[in-house]
Amino acid sequence: MRCKPMNTFRSLALFAPALLLAGCSTTYVSPVEVTRFVGKNEAQLGQGTIAVVPAPGRTMDQLAFRNYVAPIEQELAALGYRIVDEGAALQIAQVRIERFVDQPQKNGSPVNVGVGGSTGSYGSGLGLGIGLDLSGKPQARISTKLGITIKDKRNGEPLWEGRADFVAEEKSEFANAGPAATKLAQAIFKDFPGVSGETIEVK
Repeated sequence: MRCKPMNTFRSLALFAPALLLAGCSTTYVSPVEVTRFVGKNEAQLGQGTIAVVPAPGRTMDQLAFRNYVAPIEQELAALGYRIVDEGAALQIAQVRIERFVDQPQKNGSPVNVGVGGSTGSYGSGLGLGIGLDLSGKPQARISTKLGITIKDKRNGEPLWEGRADFVAEEKSEFANAGPAATKLAQAIFKDFPGVSGETIEVK
C-alpha cells in the first residue's frame, strides 16, 4: 500500500504553531556596548609584560574575579602581551566588575537594583543606566559590566581604558558569570585599542 504524500500547505499549517512557540522561547541578549579611551602613549600598548589585577578600592568576590581573569588574559595574550605576576609586570590591567538584576514584580513593573554609572581614569562617567521592557513574561534580566584600565606600572600613567556592558535574561547562558566574562572580554578588546571616546555595539 502506497502512502499519499501530505499536502505541503497542510504540513506547514500543522507545524506553524510549533515554529511560533520556538520563536517565542528565544531568550533576550543585548549587544555589548563598548567605549574605549586611548592615552597619549599608545605605542606602549599590546607589548611587553602585563598582570591582571582587581581595581583599587574594589571589593570583589575571588571566585567571580577568577571567572573574568582567564578570558581577559587570553585576549591580552592574543594582542601581544606576555602575562606575568604583578611583581614582574611592566603594565597592569586593573579590572572592575559589576552585576545587577532587574527583577519584574508580579504586576509586571521591574525592580531595578543597583544600576548606575561609574567614572574611570579619563573624562566623565559613561551613561550606563539600562531601560528594560519587562511587559512580557516576568523573567529577570542580568546586567553585567566590565571595566579595564591598563596602566604603566612604573609611573601609574593610564595607557588605555575600556568599558563594556550588556543585558541577558536569566535563562540565557550569558546570565552566568563565565560566558558573560568571555563575551565582554572579546567585545572590549575588539579592534584594540579602538577609537578614543567612540562607543560601539558588538553583537
